Amino acid sequence: MKKLVFVGTGPGDPDLLTVRAARCIKDAQVIVWTDSLISPEIISLASSSCELIPTSTLTLEEILSIIIKRINAGKKVIRLHDGDPCLYGAISEQICKLVDHQIDIEVIPGISAYQATAASLKAELTIPGTVQTIILSRAEGRTGLPENEKLENLAKINASLCIYLSARHVEEVQATLLKYYSEETPVAIAYRVGWKDQLIKIVSLSNMANFSRQRRLIRTTLYIVSPAFYKSSKRSKLYSSEHDHLFRPKKKQL
Repeated sequence: MKKLVFVGTGPGDPDLLTVRAARCIKDAQVIVWTDSLISPEIISLASSSCELIPTSTLTLEEILSIIIKRINAGKKVIRLHDGDPCLYGAISEQICKLVDHQIDIEVIPGISAYQATAASLKAELTIPGTVQTIILSRAEGRTGLPENEKLENLAKINASLCIYLSARHVEEVQATLLKYYSEETPVAIAYRVGWKDQLIKIVSLSNMANFSRQRRLIRTTLYIVSPAFYKSSKRSKLYSSEHDHLFRPKKKQL
């Protein structure tokens, strides 16, 4: 059977690969990978006989031509994507073309940068009574956004807002957010999460753009704007003695 496996490699740390992803990388005969975004530590897991094909300088047509030729030659080919392939991975357009060539597809998920950032900060992004919604989005940029998904509309909710691919537009992003979040709202700025030169810093929303420019952050940067980063002692009902559920039914009164 002709098959391509899309492998989510997570944010960069090889320890954060799923077991299935690590196994696929070690067993692959050909790895097509985004060399500008994926850590060399992850690529080092490949066997010495594996053919490594970087894609940072290639077009979609060139990438697909390489993949199809290798698969038709009977090779075990995998396509690596940073983070999770379902987020800004551009896999849909690749899958459509590959299916036309009768190539089966498997997708292995990966940890996203927003999850790794929250874990690094020992933070929960859904605090009872404060915020219960997480939104993943981006600034408009050259790609554009559907009208109803403009950042202004998303910011009105005051949710935990994870903003990808937007460091080049940080001033406009900050100006929009300040219309709906207070100046003191904590923002986690996460650069090259999971890499050896990782930078994760919480600043106030009013300092978001200034900090980014001082550190010259123009790519591989994630912003998490969230009231959840405030210190909170609020409890969920999950473990409350006053809250019963299927596995902890209400105790009968004697």
